[in-house]
Amino acid sequence: MHVIPDNIMQLGMNFDVVRSQSTIVHAFPFNSEKKRGGVAVKLSDSEVHIHWKGAAEIVLAACTSYMDTNGTVVPLDNDKMENLKKAIETMAAGSLRCVAIAYRTMKGENLPVTEEEVEHWQMPEDDLVLLAIVGLKDPCRPNVKDAVELCKKAGVKVRMVTGDNLQTARAIALECGILESNADAKEPNLIEGKTFRGLSEDQRLEIADKISVMGRSSPNDKLLLVQALRKNGHVVAVTGDGTNDAPALHEADIGLAMGIQGTEVAKESSDIIILDDNFASVVKVVRWGRSVYANIQKFIQFQLTVNVAALVINVVAAVSSGDVPLNAVQLLWVNLIMDTLGALALATEPPTDHLMDRTPVGRREPLITNIMWRNLLIQAMYQVTVLLVLNFDGKRILNLEHEDVKEADKKKNTLIFNAFVFSQIFNEFNARKPDEMNVFKGVTKNRLFMGIVGFTIGLQVIIIMFLGKFTTTVRLSWQYWLISIIVGLVSWPLAVVGKLIPVSERPFSEYFFNLYQSCKPSRLGRNRGSSRGNVDDT
Repeated sequence: MHVIPDNIMQLGMNFDVVRSQSTIVHAFPFNSEKKRGGVAVKLSDSEVHIHWKGAAEIVLAACTSYMDTNGTVVPLDNDKMENLKKAIETMAAGSLRCVAIAYRTMKGENLPVTEEEVEHWQMPEDDLVLLAIVGLKDPCRPNVKDAVELCKKAGVKVRMVTGDNLQTARAIALECGILESNADAKEPNLIEGKTFRGLSEDQRLEIADKISVMGRSSPNDKLLLVQALRKNGHVVAVTGDGTNDAPALHEADIGLAMGIQGTEVAKESSDIIILDDNFASVVKVVRWGRSVYANIQKFIQFQLTVNVAALVINVVAAVSSGDVPLNAVQLLWVNLIMDTLGALALATEPPTDHLMDRTPVGRREPLITNIMWRNLLIQAMYQVTVLLVLNFDGKRILNLEHEDVKEADKKKNTLIFNAFVFSQIFNEFNARKPDEMNVFKGVTKNRLFMGIVGFTIGLQVIIIMFLGKFTTTVRLSWQYWLISIIVGLVSWPLAVVGKLIPVSERPFSEYFFNLYQSCKPSRLGRNRGSSRGNVDDT
């Protein structure tokens, strides 16, 4: 038994029977340019009806009469036309998508006969009889507004490009938070596709940044907007599901196709497929994208710190004394920690909400930021200073002056190697949060990170205690182990102090470039100078 709610009217119509009484002659699929679709059907009495459906105001403009409640065709006068237009505007303002349904009759002798004629036949689009105007409610999903707010918080501007009526687009944008208030719902924030399309390229570039909602747009309008935003230097992500969205998806820096309703053409033109067709998933894409980028930066900061410290220590020691504290095998072990285990530990950091508080990364912004340079230089300078002091004055500090020279050098170099490795282990925690004070936040949730740190410490103990012949090291007493740990431990408070030092948002590379440009003599100036010299000589 089927229960039908009281608010649904039963038409008492058998759709299959009615449809079997007619034959489809030709179909015009819905066209996003014309905003309508149609079909020509031949009835059992040989009469032909051309049915059109589409954007209410566009179909209404092609109507000359309407069918009243009694089934009588009545001419459409100006007053009735104005009332219908007001009805459409009222429904659109209530975020309803308005669709008009109309038809016209046609004589059978005017129909195309051959398949070629049918293929090129243009169905009549004028002198229509209006049957109905329908308002369809397509409510926003509950979490869309929150997703839009998160995007705004993350510095991502959400723009809505739709084929809907401008008033419908305005109402939906207000509902989901793309437009914050009625005061924002005016040009250039709110614009119609044909208006944007009619602008010159320079005007489009000027107005593109301000557009939040574009209504009654065609696929080409979406493409023009994407191109304008990219020319203005923005990183553009586009969502779409239809075949007509393919050019914009392909043109964008990141194309996101809908996995359920999306066409194969749209999916092939995109970079990412959203499996649940939910806009809220875009926030997840942003969060994970930023997480991957941040993890790469963490690893780069960590690895550069190690390489700079190791290089400076060995070069300075080799130039000054002809001997290096870190031999080839020890450096290979350090590189194994940095390249393999370090990358694995830092690259698997899960995304956090803190990432959404950052501003977006520009297309031409450097991978190594000023914050990374600050952290890198502070840690590298500390490690280089401490380990070089141990290298040059370690025998006196460690009270090894009265021991055999070779044994004393081995103990000193082993301590330097051990302290250097522990410095990297402790600095690995600092690299997790380059711009946060609490570097331990969420560390216990990343079991892989904790496991790698524990594995590295275990291997270091084994190397020092049992593999001395292989690494040219000696066993260390507990006092030396304590010194090694303390040397590494100092990097934590040092990192906190370092983060109190403000850095400029302007990349350091620009300062060096501007300095180079200012020091570089101008070719034009040289030419002018030589010319003035010639004049003076004469």
